[in-house]
Amino acid sequence: MCLAAFLFSSGTLVLTEAGSKRRASLALVRGAAALAAHDPGGLEPLEADLPGFQAALSGSRHTLKRALTDPKIFSGIGNAYSDEILYRARLSPFLLCARLDPDQVGRLYYATQACLREWTERLWCQAGGAFPEKVTAFRDGMAVHGRYRRPCPACGTLVQRIVYAENEANYCPRCQTGGRVLRDRALSRLLKDDWSHRIEDHPAPLASGDSGAARSAPTGRRRRVRSNGT
Repeated sequence: MCLAAFLFSSGTLVLTEAGSKRRASLALVRGAAALAAHDPGGLEPLEADLPGFQAALSGSRHTLKRALTDPKIFSGIGNAYSDEILYRARLSPFLLCARLDPDQVGRLYYATQACLREWTERLWCQAGGAFPEKVTAFRDGMAVHGRYRRPCPACGTLVQRIVYAENEANYCPRCQTGGRVLRDRALSRLLKDDWSHRIEDHPAPLASGDSGAARSAPTGRRRRVRSNGT
């Protein structure tokens, strides 16, 4: 759906919104002060030093996933790169910020710096100096984001995900959560006692070209199915 078109001498820039929620908006402002009023105030992660990064985390009662994606805490990280950062730092997305030890804070800081710089450079190279096209949060070369039920590039364990509200977290249970598959709120409520934290009880890797939409849900206990003879 086209929301706006901007005509320039070198071409046309079109603003579209693909989702059904219709949340896109534009604001026309004049002056630096009016522009600053729209700034959520989050720390610029690539401009932060380790003490500043730690201070931003220590002021949050959120999980790491929530903190990294909150623009009032960190600017411009978002859902996809938060998955990649947490994977690189080998930290659970649902570890509470308040429970981080100094080593974990350092790992998260350096993973944030490395991941964002690496992807910035990669995307600049792909664009070749032109305006980027087909902008998407799903990129070839990502370790866990968008790779649900595909092998972790480090250990081969199937990438898992947790869907919550209108977002999701993707992670490797062996590299990030000590070998435990985290409980998905909606799915675990559905399966109840059949829910399993064991990696081996969850679905097999996706075959080439498989979208994963028709795969079975994980189960911790195998039930015997009786045939009715038909």
